[in-house]
Amino acid sequence: MTQGGDWQLDVLRELADGAQGGTPPGTRPAASSATAGGAAPDTVRDALPAAPPVARRAHDPHVPAPAPESVPTVDPRLAIALGRPQHGDSLGRRTGRSLRRLAAPPGQEIAEQTRLAQEVQQPVTTGRVIAVTSIRGGVGKTTVSALLGRTFNHYRHDPVLALEADAALGTLPVRMGGESVRWSCADLTGILTPTMQLTDITGYLVPVSDGGWLLPAGQGTVGAPLDVRTYRTVTLALRRYFAVTVVDCETLPGEVARTAMDTAHARVVVAPMTAEGVNGTRQVLDWLARLPHSALATTVVALSAISPDTTLDPKTAVAHLREPGVPVVLLPYDRHLAQGGPIHTAMLGQDARDAAVRLAAEAMHRAVRVR
Repeated sequence: MTQGGDWQLDVLRELADGAQGGTPPGTRPAASSATAGGAAPDTVRDALPAAPPVARRAHDPHVPAPAPESVPTVDPRLAIALGRPQHGDSLGRRTGRSLRRLAAPPGQEIAEQTRLAQEVQQPVTTGRVIAVTSIRGGVGKTTVSALLGRTFNHYRHDPVLALEADAALGTLPVRMGGESVRWSCADLTGILTPTMQLTDITGYLVPVSDGGWLLPAGQGTVGAPLDVRTYRTVTLALRRYFAVTVVDCETLPGEVARTAMDTAHARVVVAPMTAEGVNGTRQVLDWLARLPHSALATTVVALSAISPDTTLDPKTAVAHLREPGVPVVLLPYDRHLAQGGPIHTAMLGQDARDAAVRLAAEAMHRAVRVR
């Protein structure tokens, strides 16, 4: 590869030369067998379906498709209107919390924080996929996905990927703080090969400010929806490189969402703190119980308070959702999350931050230990 140039274009040229009679991509030096969590690469290679090295133009199969242009996640004309991020807790609430911490013995709180951190950090032998979905849009599904991605990035020391599987103008790149997007899931299906190393893969991903990586479903424009085959190909290929992959799915009952929920190691269903939201989520839990391999044992519900004026009794809502035997984590209303735009971990309210860690711990526990 050339030094100082666009190495991604060099990769495309190399693959194109191999397809036209040069060195075949399959004869490149094999990548190191070390993986994010000690995954066995041979198993993934055997399962990875063959894919063309480069996406082709429909009108001329001999000409490689050009690399996509970078597109800003937020229109620059609108970005100036985002304003300064506000803290999730008011100044008075932050002050009161600090005073209570000074007066109360810290032993029990520290022990619980340590336990949750150990759950989030537990080692894996193969990449784990955690799928996040909901019964409808606008209930905090992408927000929860971004919170999980940032929490795993903060606590873990191995690679973490946030993958967007919602092509309906998804907002995960914005919530994760990505400034621009370039390559999408569909683009990578024609590029990924089993011999690629992690450093090759990350060149096609969006780096996240707090650590970790992001792969968007598209470039924020209306287009063809993400299909099941593309989702399966990308997730199967990428889980070799990442210890944890958080998938922001489309809403149920979408086909990709159902596939993701059926094939993930753990599932998070986001329920809004409303009577109809809780009732609909309970129906989803009943559906998960009827899958060929019952998924309730690996499912967690995130009960999200999307408004400060919620009147539904949280204890009653939690009890109703827990009846099938799933844990429920209450995500309280947070001013910073409600503001929209990029999520800044330092600006989250303490309750929202604690809930994110608890949710990550519950999901990781089920992704690793529950069979």
